[in-house]
Amino acid sequence: MSTVAKLVLGAMGRLRPEPATGSGPDLLALPPPQTSGGLGLMQALAARRSAREFASRPLPLPLLSDLLWAACGVNRADGGRTAPSALNAQEVEVYVALPAGAYRYEPAAHALRLVAGADVRRVTGYQDFVDEAPLDLVYVAHHARLSAVPVAQREAYAHVAAGAIAQNVYLFAAGNGLATVIRAWIDRDAIGAALGLAHDQQVLLSQTVGYPAA
Repeated sequence: MSTVAKLVLGAMGRLRPEPATGSGPDLLALPPPQTSGGLGLMQALAARRSAREFASRPLPLPLLSDLLWAACGVNRADGGRTAPSALNAQEVEVYVALPAGAYRYEPAAHALRLVAGADVRRVTGYQDFVDEAPLDLVYVAHHARLSAVPVAQREAYAHVAAGAIAQNVYLFAAGNGLATVIRAWIDRDAIGAALGLAHDQQVLLSQTVGYPAA
């Protein structure tokens, strides 16, 4: 769908997901992540960039597993994550929009839980490339988890945490031959409705990931 068409539908409150391609399981256990390999840090930083053209072929499940672990997976016995969070609130959750459905990543179990049996990809942004890229990540803040932070500051805290997760994804993509781009030009109300979010959850950002276009 074109950007103009999405803008029109968004203005009308009618930007909706597509039907899912096939049916995904309610709980998708991910294979254990491979925590070694890829480019070195300095090489990944040198290669880090945004891309807006993607091949449509899906990421293999092991690669998706590694990507999500790199984003905000558990990397310590005490439950600590690969991305920082103020007061260890872990207020930002990662949702994964795939052709077969939309999932919430559960770091402790390293699994994906189905939240919507629809193809939410085209709702995750106004850009046309989000429709065909193999997956879109959506970063959602659970503000109730920031109860120790003044209300006026919670959104800023959550955006910092989401930015750290997004940079982890950028570095993983750079180190593993993938393309990615972070996006703030999104219809947050449409995304929240598509994912079935509660009133105290806020859509912050989206990030498209996939193989580079040939």
